[in-house]
Amino acid sequence: MATRSEGLDIAVNGEQIAGTFLAPGTKMPGVLFVHGWGGSQQSDLVRAKGVSGLGCVCLTFDLRGHERTRTQRQTVSRDENFQDVLAAYDRLAAHPSIDPSAIAVVGSSYGGYLSAILTTLRPVKWLALHVPALYRDSHWHTPKRQLDRDDIAMYRRSVVAPADNRALAACAEFEGDVLIVESEHDDYIPHQTIMNYRAAFVKSHSLTHRILDGADHALTGELSQRAYNSILLNWTTEMVIGSRLGSTIHAELSRSNAVSGAGGGT
Repeated sequence: MATRSEGLDIAVNGEQIAGTFLAPGTKMPGVLFVHGWGGSQQSDLVRAKGVSGLGCVCLTFDLRGHERTRTQRQTVSRDENFQDVLAAYDRLAAHPSIDPSAIAVVGSSYGGYLSAILTTLRPVKWLALHVPALYRDSHWHTPKRQLDRDDIAMYRRSVVAPADNRALAACAEFEGDVLIVESEHDDYIPHQTIMNYRAAFVKSHSLTHRILDGADHALTGELSQRAYNSILLNWTTEMVIGSRLGSTIHAELSRSNAVSGAGGGT
């Protein structure tokens, strides 16, 4: 984030000494939270509150087919939910306090998948993916509930290259900082899916991979929730503070695959 500087004179014993005020720029980073299938913005509010304490403007929202629009659950498609993400991003970017060059997106599961694709159409500086889901490119306009679940499960256990998947292709072109959080006991997102995502980020400025020991997909239990919240807040702090200082200290974690934590969204 840009820093404002202002020169001034300080009076002392009848003389003037030079000084300089340094203050953060008037604009703040923005953070968009995208929940998973079957979830809601409610699951992101605690995390958003913590991140907003860093001096960020956060936006949570409900994808169509959830909460007030639950009646659309059987008919909503990935294309329609992706339009939801685009609309939410644009609303966040239009906030008068936002620095449009400093926007982070935090996506969980299905939301992580949509968030990865978002980076091809909107500028994203920081991308956090919690147990990101993966789907075939075909049937993009088909209602999500009509997709073959057995085929999806098999696909997620397969090695998939960026050239063969829209979300992974987006990751391959992403040049910002990345956080990937995996759950040790995930019944929906196997380790191979996480490795497909991780391998795709060949141009990222930094890549941090964390595994939540003992956690399931939905982060069941207070311990798993706290562990994920801590990882996300620490990483966001590192990114935001590093950006404000104009520092590249956080790049020392580039290509990191450290494992920590304890521990779903679908």
